[in-house]
Formats: sequence, C-alpha cells, structure tokens
Amino acid sequence: MTSRVLSSPTSLHLLLWLLLPVAIIAQAPGQTPASAGPDRPAPAPQAVAPQGQVPPLSDREMLEKRADTLMARKDYRQAVAYYEKALALDPKNPVLYNKAGIGYHQQLLLDRAKKYYERAIKLNRKYSEAINNLGTVHYSKKKHKTAIKLYKQALELAPKSASIYSNLGTAYLDRKEYDEALVAYAKALELDPEVFEHRSTYGILLQERSVEDRARFHFFMAKIYAAAGTLDRALEYLRKALEEGFKDRDKIPSDPAFAELIKTEGYAQLMANPPTPLPQ
Repeated sequence: MTSRVLSSPTSLHLLLWLLLPVAIIAQAPGQTPASAGPDRPAPAPQAVAPQGQVPPLSDREMLEKRADTLMARKDYRQAVAYYEKALALDPKNPVLYNKAGIGYHQQLLLDRAKKYYERAIKLNRKYSEAINNLGTVHYSKKKHKTAIKLYKQALELAPKSASIYSNLGTAYLDRKEYDEALVAYAKALELDPEVFEHRSTYGILLQERSVEDRARFHFFMAKIYAAAGTLDRALEYLRKALEEGFKDRDKIPSDPAFAELIKTEGYAQLMANPPTPLPQ
C-alpha cells in the first residue's frame, strides 16, 4: 500500500481475484422469494449457462472489467469514468468505491479518493484494503499518526498482509520511529519476500513508496535483506542508500545485520569505490 497511495495500496493473484464475477443477490440475506399466487406472478426463470460454459457478464461486471483494464494501463481518468457508470448500476458495492478511490488517488485527487474509501468502509466495516488505502491518503497529507492507526486497524482484519506491514513501516520511518519501522518491514518481508519489489499500482490495495528520507529507507531495506540472508538485494539497497547520501556508513561494519554481507567481495568493491551521492 499505496500510493504511492496509494497499497497499499497488486500481484497476479489480486488481479485474478478482481476479475471474478460478483454475484448480485436480489433479496436481502436470509430472505426467500415470495411464493407465486393469484396476485403475485411467478418469478421469471433465471438464465442458466449450459454446463461447462461461463455465464455472461452483467452490464455492471462488463463496466468494472473495462475499468480494471484501463487501470492496468494507467489510464486512471477513463477508468474512474467506467467505475462511476458501474456504481450507478450497483451503488452499494464497496469494491467499486474502493477501486474508484484508487483511480482518483492515482490522479492525486486525495480528497475525492478519501471520500470514496470512506464510503467503501461504511458499506463494509471489515474492508481491510479500503482501510489501508484511507491510511495512505492520510500519509500523503503527512498525517502519519492517523495513517499508523488505520494501518493497524487494517492489520487486525488482515494480519498476513505484507503490503500493509510495509505501509506501516514507512509511516514509522517518517516519524523517525526506527525500531518500530524495522519490525514492521521485517514482518512484511517474512510474509512476502517480494513485497518491496512490487511495482504495479493496479489492484485494490495501495502500497506506499513516497518516503521522505529515501537514504534511510534504502539502508533499512539493505539491513532487512542482509539479516534475511538475501545478500544480493542487500548490496543493491546499500548502494542505493549511498547514492542517496546515507551519512552513517562508518557504522555499517559494526552492525550485526551486515555480518555476512561485509565478508563478500561485492561489499568490499562497493566500499572501495562508493557511488557519488546524487544531487538533492
């Protein structure tokens, strides 16, 4: 999440889940259709697809699928227009509100995105993705304390979400609560070894990437990957930290997390020829 509203802010399994048809129930949950009678005609038979064939999509589903395709192409303005049309047909669908919120979020229309996330949450109080995404709006507005509260609330509902833990770590990092940030980032990596490598902004959860102190962020990534034994990525992020002007390089050799990394030839070469810091 985010992110980079918006996670939180989109992996393949999320994309497949998004494209599954959503059943529309005509009556309230637990309510059975009334029996036919003299004053009440029998209900029209429901169309059933032949065995082995996929049933046709409803108008709302076709609009949503078109919008999803446009989101994947990063045509957020057009995508939102299709989500709005789908919402006109299904105005109490929290998933559509969340997706439309992401579309507005990606256009940096934060107040409108916030409104749509809040509507999604009102319709489904346990919608962890929408709660996370609302947190990314507050993060973007530099309301980090509120963002942390929302990320924690989302994690109570989705305790195995690596992206939400990543967002939580980023919010802690910007509040300079470094120990808490490391714990959250380490948990994210434990849940998904690829969590910090995801690049897509399409899906139902935004993953935040716009950290304020990128040098320290990259250093933390190097430290977490080194501790996990993924030394090639640790070295890559350490190089990025130095390029961003990380100033505490003298502390690296004494940090236990880098015990194995400092033994490698790649580390020796990096320290012998460190990159020139990029212009700020």
